[in-house]
Amino acid sequence: MAGRTTVVYKRAGGCEIALDLYRPSGATRLPVLVWIHGGALIMGSRAGVPGHLLGLCRDHGFALVSIDYRLAPQVKLPAIVANVRDAFGWLRTDGPAAGLDPARIVVAGASAGGYLTLMTGFAVEPIPRALVAYYGYGDVDGGWYTRPSEHYRQAVPLYSQEEALGGLRPDVVTSPPDGVQAETRRRYYHYLRQNGLWTREVTGFDPARDRAALDPFCPVRNVTAAYPPTMLLHGTADTDVPYERSVEMARELARQRVAHHLVTIDGAEHGLVGVDPALVAAAHTRAMAFIGEHLG
Repeated sequence: MAGRTTVVYKRAGGCEIALDLYRPSGATRLPVLVWIHGGALIMGSRAGVPGHLLGLCRDHGFALVSIDYRLAPQVKLPAIVANVRDAFGWLRTDGPAAGLDPARIVVAGASAGGYLTLMTGFAVEPIPRALVAYYGYGDVDGGWYTRPSEHYRQAVPLYSQEEALGGLRPDVVTSPPDGVQAETRRRYYHYLRQNGLWTREVTGFDPARDRAALDPFCPVRNVTAAYPPTMLLHGTADTDVPYERSVEMARELARQRVAHHLVTIDGAEHGLVGVDPALVAAAHTRAMAFIGEHLG
């Protein structure tokens, strides 16, 4: 790509929320691939753009926009989704002046970014042309999130509430400011999963009492025939976001007769690791062809 430009697309309560725009120089009305980072809505930043997607955009003359959003637990899920809407508002109103075509957008994201990608299928304007969700999920109140995770109770040390919360700073941020805070937030996430508290602490709703309030934040409960064509990529051995989350989403897309593909990577863990790299490369190739089809 010719260069990267950072744009503050929203200011909220003193917090600047930015996106990075990667685009060829000189070109206008560029198709746009939007990347949404993962990290359980608690960690991560816009800096982590996959190299194969940057390469795709460079080779085909697409722009790539990687967005930040405010992180939990200092803000809750409704505010995070509002930030994603704000980013699309920037694409709609300011994108043309930056050489972008807001009528040609595909969204991709991984893990929690895959979840937010699926949210853009019905919760933003303009609705994207297509979605690519890497090991994402279509619900935020299933038992996988609301019950203690045996994996996280065994794979990492058990954390007390004091250990989990003690190092968290109160500041609203869009990315951990340093390595210490990144590790603190990772520990906090593990604590939430060990105790089945993620939904309550990140969404701000009680999953046992507030299901109706959570409905607007569960893509699997909002699929209609107008939902964009979607590709779901997931490993069958994922211990963080169960493979069944993508299976369930694919089932609902099929029920609504939405064009979709479920790309299964047998034996892959979260992040598509732990398997032959050739299998992962083949999955990426399918995703890139899908993106090119809908942007090209």
